[in-house]
Amino acid sequence: MSLLRKGLFPVFLAVAFLAVFGIGFWVGEEQVVCEVCPPQDVNFSLFWEAWQKLQEKYVDPAKFNTENMIYGAISGMVNSLGDPYTVFFDPDESKTFLEDVSGRFEGVGMEIGSKNNQLQVIAPLEGTPAEKAGLRPGDKIIKIDDTFTINLTIDEAVKLIRGPRGTEVALSIIREGWNAPEEFKIKRALIEVPSLKMEMISSSGQADGEKDVAYIKLYQFSENASYDFTKAALDILNSPAKRIILDLRSNPGGYLEIAQNIAGWFLEKGQTVVVEDFNNRQKQAVYAAEGNSKLSHYPLVVLINQGSASASEILAAALRDNRGVKLIGETSYGKGSVQELESLSKNSSLKITVADWLTPKGEKITGVGLEPDVEVELTDEDYQNNKDPQLDKALEIIKELK
Repeated sequence: MSLLRKGLFPVFLAVAFLAVFGIGFWVGEEQVVCEVCPPQDVNFSLFWEAWQKLQEKYVDPAKFNTENMIYGAISGMVNSLGDPYTVFFDPDESKTFLEDVSGRFEGVGMEIGSKNNQLQVIAPLEGTPAEKAGLRPGDKIIKIDDTFTINLTIDEAVKLIRGPRGTEVALSIIREGWNAPEEFKIKRALIEVPSLKMEMISSSGQADGEKDVAYIKLYQFSENASYDFTKAALDILNSPAKRIILDLRSNPGGYLEIAQNIAGWFLEKGQTVVVEDFNNRQKQAVYAAEGNSKLSHYPLVVLINQGSASASEILAAALRDNRGVKLIGETSYGKGSVQELESLSKNSSLKITVADWLTPKGEKITGVGLEPDVEVELTDEDYQNNKDPQLDKALEIIKELK
């Protein structure tokens, strides 16, 4: 899930295809005129030469679809940047992306990404077919049905995995420690992802012990997460909780503003949450905590894993750098770039990477991730036996904190 700045989403533009290519063209009987022309030193004659040759000589003119060719040309231009998070969306893809951010769509329920040019699972989402099938953060996706993923973009893979509820998709998965891929057949469903859950648990780990630890599992930084977290925070303040465990495992991210808002419950007003770095194109922007700090006096630990990405990493780093909060689990995914969504004509859109996020101490997240202060892995045996040594370690550590 790309980290978006809500204030810039969407930014409406009136840009036709010729805003890119700079001259008019015919669609049926309607002529589209260039409204935003390219720089003088950009020569598109090769593009139009290829276009003309296709029209003159391609064996099956019935396959010509001007709109699809335009979308394909823009996609090719964008993909040439080699950034999996800078993406052109045609109208259908734009609709799908907005559904993702809202937390409701049809599919198998997982966030995927590209790492070292390999398509992989960032995180299966809570209670979804992907999670129930046994997919895990870090699983490498070798094949989707009969299509190998080696040359697929993230969005092409999403198209293949998505589909109507009740239909099935087969994923060939390779996992660390496996000698060969295994096939997972997963039935698609309507995915409605919750933002969080909160429960009181005992720091002793005993079912009959005093429930003095507030355990918050944050699934994603969606539009509803800020409201839901506020409700959970008020419940904590009115409970016997003495300590808090914040679980950001398998949380693929979401809106920056939501992460900033939640950070404001744990940090003093004015403390840095994250720094936006534009690679010298403009001055760095600092995002600070603006909340009420009502939870800042509670001892706190944070759980992370390979599926903690984007806004999860920003929040975890902010708590670590400002308060010395310990991170427990596994190294996070390493997705620390920011995208803006630009709305284009005909309901298409362009998601553009515009900056990198730096932690309050100035460390880059992209491609590196956050290393836990206390490393604890979940083994196959742990999964099979429904054990959670990472949470056990969090309870062990937090009960000593004052």
